[in-house]
Amino acid sequence: MADLTLRNIRKSYADFEVLHGIDLDIKSGEFIVFVGPSGCGKSTLLRSIAGLETVTSGDLVIDGERMNTVAPSKRGISMVFQSYALYPHMTVYENMAFGLRIAGVSKAEIEVRVQRAAVILQLGNYLKRLPKALSGGQRQRVAIGRAIVRNPRVFLFDEPLSNLDAALRVATRIEIAKLKQSMPAVTMIYVTHDQVEAMTLADRIVVFKDGSIEQVGTPLELYKRPANLFVAQFIGSPAMNILEGTVVGKSEGVTHLMLECGTALDVSADRGALSVGERISIGIRPENTQITTSRASGPGLTGTVDLIEHLGEVQILYVDVAGSAQKYLIKAADDRAYARMDTIRFTARAPDIHIFDAKGCSIARRVLEAHALEQ
Repeated sequence: MADLTLRNIRKSYADFEVLHGIDLDIKSGEFIVFVGPSGCGKSTLLRSIAGLETVTSGDLVIDGERMNTVAPSKRGISMVFQSYALYPHMTVYENMAFGLRIAGVSKAEIEVRVQRAAVILQLGNYLKRLPKALSGGQRQRVAIGRAIVRNPRVFLFDEPLSNLDAALRVATRIEIAKLKQSMPAVTMIYVTHDQVEAMTLADRIVVFKDGSIEQVGTPLELYKRPANLFVAQFIGSPAMNILEGTVVGKSEGVTHLMLECGTALDVSADRGALSVGERISIGIRPENTQITTSRASGPGLTGTVDLIEHLGEVQILYVDVAGSAQKYLIKAADDRAYARMDTIRFTARAPDIHIFDAKGCSIARRVLEAHALEQ
């Protein structure tokens, strides 16, 4: 059992600051996923937790003990790297037992720990094999097993699936999810740039951008209530559609918006304290877009189909909308045969429309923060 507390963690290389004051609380037994684009600082923070990097300032606390100057081997942490780093001349059993032998653990205890890890990871039939006789997914499981036998308080995973092909990624992701179920008391921190891995594995997701945390929440919270434009477009596949517009008026209970594509949109006043003349962006997810007919009346957007991706269960339509430089993506789950240059009309339910201010902050988040200040 291990709680982690990060307070104002900063990491610099000479004059270049990589982490800009990270504050984060991780509860014992949680599966936390760090996600973000390449270079955002997520792996640097993971390595800092492991002790492979020295934090420039701040406090790194595990179970109430400040770990800034504690040696990596004394932190109760096991780490699984992107590279398997298995010894090619050793069997699976020997690879998993090697670290314990170096640490002076008895042969009987090594046997118990290795066999237990083999059962958890379904490696019992492979213990006498060399790494060259294993598939990529099996090698990654051996690397995980090597970490399990140390009985760590905290597991760290640094993009462990990035070297696997698509099918193996899915299979090994399932194995990691099962691993967490079999070790509910162990805290796990997992780094990836793949938001699908983050959504399917995490208890909570930490979204990074440029060395700072953008939002922390459950997968569903980040999907349904993104704090800003970056999170809104990073979480979800395909990414959320964004259309620009302006607040053109307000009347009792209603705020009137005008989008650059020429579409008027009315939202209820409780969606946020919007001011007349304020620039806004609205976001609609491809899967929340409903196609009507080109002749339909009432509120909606009109566009021309430019490209169609057939994925079996759905079609992804890339639509040109007047006044928007970006393609508008629609997940069409119907069986209609769409064709390039078709003119279509589409809309979205009011609860599925996200509104962001000129700084990219969610209007819903802005209102919540204002209410918190008032209290």
